[in-house]
Amino acid sequence: MAGSLAETVGWMSSRGNLLIPLALTAWIAWGDLRTRRIPNYLTLGTAVAGLAYNCMSQGLPGLVSGILGMLLGFACLILIYLWGGMGAGDVKALAALGAWLGPKLTVFLFCYMGIAGGVIAVGYLVWQGILWQKIKQGWTFLLNMILCRPAGPPRPPSPADLTEGIPYGVAIAVGMLVLVGTGGRL
Repeated sequence: MAGSLAETVGWMSSRGNLLIPLALTAWIAWGDLRTRRIPNYLTLGTAVAGLAYNCMSQGLPGLVSGILGMLLGFACLILIYLWGGMGAGDVKALAALGAWLGPKLTVFLFCYMGIAGGVIAVGYLVWQGILWQKIKQGWTFLLNMILCRPAGPPRPPSPADLTEGIPYGVAIAVGMLVLVGTGGRL
């Protein structure tokens, strides 16, 4: 029992700074599942709290790290949003988590949530019976990009897209859970 408690305390001390963003991510995922929206008050609150935490725990270098993580989180998803691949709340959620995590862990989270999102998306497409249709559409899009054929300007997602797609807040939460489980390693 003593070894188990010591292991738990060691695990908590190495990941304690990730537990608050993990809880916030669970809240984000729950809201996205329920309403298909991630509220601005939640993303803004998460970002402000992350910047404040980093500033108080590490001073100016922590604040700079939080700002860089926030900008990187935004940059990772903004093009996908502009191409209609996800909602603005997902972009703001990763940016807000980047304020907590800093640039390095934001990249790790982006990788983990990308894998989780891919698995969830394939499962959803299989469940809907439209996997092959979407593969053909993706192949056509890719060929048009390679052959430099204009496909029209990118468009933000429509309200119908947001209710038909996957709630990506769940993929972000799964990615965050993996990040915490690995202790912030890739």
